[in-house]
Amino acid sequence: MDDLVTLLPPLEDLARRAGAVIMEIYGTDFVARAKADASPVTEADERAEAIILPELARLAPGIAIVSEEASAAGHTPDIDGAQPFWLVDPLDGTKEFVKRNGDFTVNIGLIIGGSPALGVVLAPARGLLWSGAGRGTASAVDAHGSRRAIACRPRPARGAVVVTSRSHNNPAALAAWMAAFPEATLDFAGSSLKFCKVAEGSADFYPRFGPTCEWDTAAGHAVLLAAGGHIETFGGKPLAYAKPGFLNPDFLACGG
Repeated sequence: MDDLVTLLPPLEDLARRAGAVIMEIYGTDFVARAKADASPVTEADERAEAIILPELARLAPGIAIVSEEASAAGHTPDIDGAQPFWLVDPLDGTKEFVKRNGDFTVNIGLIIGGSPALGVVLAPARGLLWSGAGRGTASAVDAHGSRRAIACRPRPARGAVVVTSRSHNNPAALAAWMAAFPEATLDFAGSSLKFCKVAEGSADFYPRFGPTCEWDTAAGHAVLLAAGGHIETFGGKPLAYAKPGFLNPDFLACGG
């Protein structure tokens, strides 16, 4: 695909449209239901996805779309990894949405050649947005609409900040990994906000111990790459996409 940066404005607008619907439902007495894997789903997940998918098909005809709720319903296109495809999580952090703590996001990512090439992450309850489409293009938009370029900070010799999940944590594995960083401080965040913290330089590492799917990580991964960071497995390989079942291994997201 040609200049991906030109796709960012319409995708940011699309994320905001989905976010507006999510926030409408956030203010109601919504009901959370359990999917087959016991994870929660709400009307907000489904209505946001119903906004995003048709518009992606219009913006980029012929590009396959893999989305969390459609996949849960058994509607997943055949992906061989050779062709570009979208990865969408219309409401990442449904547990945080149900808890009403604001730590949920809209994730739209584009995969090219097995790697995230573009990503938009919106935190609708916080009015914050992050996006990027290639190294040096990462930016953040605050709740007042002011945009700024972002980049991972150089890794500090001491006092690294490690961000971890609010609701999906493995304390024993995390403690064992952090033993190598005795002066590190720990921060907590939900959904793909963890990637964005590393991308904007407010955190240095996000180690993930436990299952995630590719739609959980693609958009935040793209923003992190655009900000100069990277993600690798604990075997030292880059986190790749179009894997069987779209399941990720444990990984480490790193800043500069």
